[in-house]
Amino acid sequence: MPNATTLMLKSNPTTWLDRDTVAAWIFLAPALLLLGVFLLFPILYLLGLSFTGGSFTTAGVRWIGLLNYRRLFVDPDFWHAIANTLYFTVATVIPSLIIPLILAVFLNRAIAPRGLLRSAYFIPSITSIVAVGLGFRWLFQDRGPINQFLELLGIDSIPWLSSTIWAMPVLILLSTWKQIGFNMVVFLAGLQAIPQSRYEAAELDGANDWAQFWHITLPGLRPTLIFAMVTTAIFTLRSFEQIYVITGGGPLNSTNILVYYIYEQAFALFDFGYAAAAATILLAIALLLVYLQLRTWKEE
Repeated sequence: MPNATTLMLKSNPTTWLDRDTVAAWIFLAPALLLLGVFLLFPILYLLGLSFTGGSFTTAGVRWIGLLNYRRLFVDPDFWHAIANTLYFTVATVIPSLIIPLILAVFLNRAIAPRGLLRSAYFIPSITSIVAVGLGFRWLFQDRGPINQFLELLGIDSIPWLSSTIWAMPVLILLSTWKQIGFNMVVFLAGLQAIPQSRYEAAELDGANDWAQFWHITLPGLRPTLIFAMVTTAIFTLRSFEQIYVITGGGPLNSTNILVYYIYEQAFALFDFGYAAAAATILLAIALLLVYLQLRTWKEE
């Protein structure tokens, strides 16, 4: 026999739904308010600003439509920044996935100093990137420790930070070193989520370590790999501090990636509308990466 509550809900099916909906909105309201003020409003303001011209300090802001976007697509400096960003991102993401994956597989085994090694590898992730950038600038200066070590080996010193060839690899090395610890922890969590019974069954079938890694570990880590790839790419796309501290976008704009290009347009040239248009392009790239990640998870 149905009780009185069930009969009441059947006779008025919207009563409980409306009550729960109102309660949900009440609990979500503070978070939605914060998101609206600190996320949605800045994005909408950025989009609106990208259709304006002028400076806040001179002639004022005026509506110019799509002129800023037209300027972007014919500006060789913008495309040079895009090329630098692509090079910087790809060259950072690849080792930032491979090295932490190897470390995670190694540290997932029962070895004595496992906890100490995990902590040591994670320390760069929580270190101030400005402090790290200053350290790298000291290491790679013309008469710095790196060149002194090379001279001891009989190798000519390299103008790391004043060379259009070597300046970007220094930034890539710093960004990779900075990201290794975070991705290692992510991969460790993914490895521990793979059932141990799969490895035991593979050992009974005679599979070696490489076969287990290729056929069990990698497929089991596919969602984790996608998450780490997207987060590392977004971290790399928004990189600014290391470029500001170490190279300042030079030499000859060889390290001027999109974020630093936006900074120069906004706060050096005071062309806020043009900088907002470039920032909108960067936002679109980041949103595309997030969309691809969510779509892949949905397929999984």
